Amino acid sequence: MQLNRRTFSSAMFAALCGAAASGDAFAGTTQKKKIAFLGTTLFRHSHAQHFLDRLALGYPMGGVWHEPPLEIAGVYIDQYNENDIGKQRIAKYRLKTYPTIAQTLTLGGSELAVDGVVIIGEHGDYPKNEKGQKLYPRYSWFKEIVRVFEASGRSVPVFNDKHLSTSWHECQEMVDDSRRLGFAFYAGSSLPTTWRLPSIEMPYDVPLAESVCVAYGGVDSYDFHALETAQCMSERRRGGEVGIESVHALRGENLWRKLESREITKQLFVSALMRSHHLPVDNGFPTAPVTFQWARTALPNTTGYFIQHRDGFHTAIFMTGIRDFNYAGMRADTGEIIGCQMMLPMPGSSATTADFFSPLTRHIEKMILLGTTDYPVQRTLLTSGMVIAGVDSLAAGEQPIATPEMNVVYQGPKASMFWQT
Repeated sequence: MQLNRRTFSSAMFAALCGAAASGDAFAGTTQKKKIAFLGTTLFRHSHAQHFLDRLALGYPMGGVWHEPPLEIAGVYIDQYNENDIGKQRIAKYRLKTYPTIAQTLTLGGSELAVDGVVIIGEHGDYPKNEKGQKLYPRYSWFKEIVRVFEASGRSVPVFNDKHLSTSWHECQEMVDDSRRLGFAFYAGSSLPTTWRLPSIEMPYDVPLAESVCVAYGGVDSYDFHALETAQCMSERRRGGEVGIESVHALRGENLWRKLESREITKQLFVSALMRSHHLPVDNGFPTAPVTFQWARTALPNTTGYFIQHRDGFHTAIFMTGIRDFNYAGMRADTGEIIGCQMMLPMPGSSATTADFFSPLTRHIEKMILLGTTDYPVQRTLLTSGMVIAGVDSLAAGEQPIATPEMNVVYQGPKASMFWQT
């Protein structure tokens, strides 16, 4: 096999993980790289629980148990509620907690003492602004981390779960800080890295006309997952990503009227919808063939975002109430529709461990071990901006929002990041 930078990094990562599992991680030493884990709150099936368990205990992947190649050296948990399992997990894994973020990064000392930082700013009791956005402390925590980096004269890789912040200025500042201080910054959700059904990838440098995701969930929450589902495919189009110029969010009948006038979007919506395993049914089967008109009747309260990119490309997402994430994209040259479902089996009677977090955890470990990311953080910057503009559009009475500031230009990776075994 011919080695390039990406295949070399992957081979090195596999070697490091194998060495860490056998207790001989780096350059003949037994010391694992240390990380600081920052979580808003930790209860059963919270994001913090999913990540903490995997980073501390390991997880099954590809038919084998993956031993953790990192050491959680310090933990900061912001809130403990009545459903808390954080104290139980901290005792189980014999972890050391600290009362502040700075002390967690310095391990109680005066300078940075870890090799990586994981921010899980999801869930918890936090206020909402006038637009309904929950004000998680991701940005403020990130800035505390940056201050420790600056005071210590060095920086380490950082992972931020989900979108960056609720304001574009703050999102852009986070990315700018990572560039200024020269540290690897990985962010986003599990959708681009989870299994796919069927297990396909969008051809690289394909002339793509439009992307659609049909999903579920609320505004300023699962809309981010739907946008990442679409963007990890769209960024592979010819010319790469060039940014967006507007977002128009609509609900209910306003959405259906706009969708009716957009023929390609309508085709992709129906195609993505038919990837779902959770369509509305009557005694175990849809009441009629799945068509646009059927969906309009069966899913009347759908919310959607219509996104115009600066190169004429279109993205649309639809939060329909069905409980999965389904993608469809149309080639501009052949009219072929390429589609799949991003597998996200929610914890419950049939899925107790949310296994879709495991591939994402693997990528976090790889970033901290190697100091590089497999895709630019600009993807998460742009999808964060799409969420912000969608929220703004709804708050403005479902009016289009111009986004000249979101001229985010980047080239997505050729290699696939989703888990295939």
